[in-house]
Amino acid sequence: MSDPSSSETPLRTTFKIKLNGDTLAIATVGQAYQFLTNFKSVEWMEFRSLHEDAVEALEGAAGNAMLAVQATNAVRALFVSAKLL
Repeated sequence: MSDPSSSETPLRTTFKIKLNGDTLAIATVGQAYQFLTNFKSVEWMEFRSLHEDAVEALEGAAGNAMLAVQATNAVRALFVSAKLL
């Protein structure tokens, strides 16, 4: 499996979220993986199941670009639940 944090596999959409007043664009598996894994686990505790699903989907997509749709859907579900979108 390739390193998910350095994956340049494109997601099916670019997520634009506001974070501390700045807009952050997340367009690749690596960017999404870094965003989801760099926060403390406490920050995602409320959405633990969705977070785990998204991270697993991103890890899969890093090794197989055909899984980018599933990864995009998992990240979208997490961001919508966390009200980041």
